Amino acid sequence: MRLLSYFTALLCTTGVALSAATTKSDKLARFQSLSRSTPIDLDDSTYNDLTSAPRDYHVAVMLTATDARFGCALCREFQPEWDLIAKSWNKGQAGDVDLIFGTLDFSNGKETFRQLMLQTAPVVLLFPPTVGPGATADGAPQRFDLFGPTTAEQAYVWITRHLPEGPKPQLVRPINYMRLASAVTLLLGAITLFTVTSPYVIPIIQNRNIWAAISLIAILLFTSGHMFNHIRKVPYVAGDGRGGISYFAGGFSNQFGMETQIVAAMYGILSFAVIALALRVPRMADAKTQQLAVIIWGVILLGMYSFLLSVFRAKNGGYPFYLPPF
Repeated sequence: MRLLSYFTALLCTTGVALSAATTKSDKLARFQSLSRSTPIDLDDSTYNDLTSAPRDYHVAVMLTATDARFGCALCREFQPEWDLIAKSWNKGQAGDVDLIFGTLDFSNGKETFRQLMLQTAPVVLLFPPTVGPGATADGAPQRFDLFGPTTAEQAYVWITRHLPEGPKPQLVRPINYMRLASAVTLLLGAITLFTVTSPYVIPIIQNRNIWAAISLIAILLFTSGHMFNHIRKVPYVAGDGRGGISYFAGGFSNQFGMETQIVAAMYGILSFAVIALALRVPRMADAKTQQLAVIIWGVILLGMYSFLLSVFRAKNGGYPFYLPPF
């Protein structure tokens, strides 16, 4: 009788185990059939059924609130990324890791949100199996909170990091044919525009005088302290303490915005005076006109350089040299 009771208990235990295994396999197959490409749309009932023990599979559920009434812009932004993760996994599923994706919206899962005491969304929960490979004792989920814009790649890396070792599908983004067509159209338009305008644009680009003018303007801007003004945020002018305006700041480490413009103008006039004396005056055919031009540009050169030295002395009181008339 004892032997008979022992065998009877063994057969009952084996039958229960086989029945449980069959139930779990059927449960996994049922949910896999529902998640062919996109995540399963869940409600409170299906969420409890999907995540309840025993389960021999992993579950990744995004709890979200996409309805416009809730004002969750991040939920609506991440929804296509979540669908991409599920589609890539289901399409390229390989290996022994069974993972079911689901989406529970607040509109359909208020009771679940209340039980989980969720105050923000979206949140991704990853449940491990309770039986079989990779199972944990309590089956408690890992939680991934989204606090800002999150890409599918970032969420996918987090999910795969918490899965058992083994081959996993690659995350594949579909080709954006509209973006590709737009890029090709813009490229062809740019080539066409360049082809049509090249007879007019290329001579301008190759003009030495234009490049010389651009270079000269850049040199004047940077040597006069233009970048210093942007970095230090200097005032344009300042009071002199006697009711007047000071255009030049004392010391070499200080300057005003208008001071930079005055110095740039002086440098520009000096440059044009030298260019005129070196290039323009020698080409004059009339001797008297040439002599008059030399005198005029020479006086301008002397006056501007004298003014520049006076500004230099104003910024550095110990400088002993000057040049008339300033």
